[in-house]
Amino acid sequence: MDSWWNVVARTVASEFGDVTDIEQTTRVILRLVLAALLGGLLGWQRESHGKAAGIRTHMLVSMGAALIVMVGQQAGGNAADLSRVLQGLIAGVGFLGAGTILKTETSRGEESDQVKGLTTAAGIWLTAAIGASAGIGKEVTAVLSALLALGVLSLVPLLTPAVRAAANENAEKLKADMAREKADWADKPQA
Repeated sequence: MDSWWNVVARTVASEFGDVTDIEQTTRVILRLVLAALLGGLLGWQRESHGKAAGIRTHMLVSMGAALIVMVGQQAGGNAADLSRVLQGLIAGVGFLGAGTILKTETSRGEESDQVKGLTTAAGIWLTAAIGASAGIGKEVTAVLSALLALGVLSLVPLLTPAVRAAANENAEKLKADMAREKADWADKPQA
């Protein structure tokens, strides 16, 4: 008869038996580390620009997403099961991102038209997608997506002033054209 200690040891060993060989262990480590690094890269960019969600937040979101899809795969889930896992992940992270969106108020306490945090929310959502991609074994897709996201976060703000200037110029032209048409309309005799 086994002693209670042997029963406990066997039970503990079987509970930690979800990774059965060195290949599987390497795969789990690689996917989680890659998710953490890619999430950290995006988080570093956000944190270096003074945004609330920084390195730790993005790393945790990315690793969490990778872990969720890996557990679904390890549990023997088929494509339909993984689809449901991804749907839950997308919805859940959407709620997390929604918490970063704020509508500002004026100095007098009145509502303003300014909304802050949309890029942060979108970044958290994309970081989860990148983590899920790494977790499901699509590492190249995860790396390319993270690099593209980094480009969007870093390069698009450099273009924004030129785009705004052109938009303001077009708005001024439109106002002038409308004023001319209004004056022309007022000058025409009414029938």
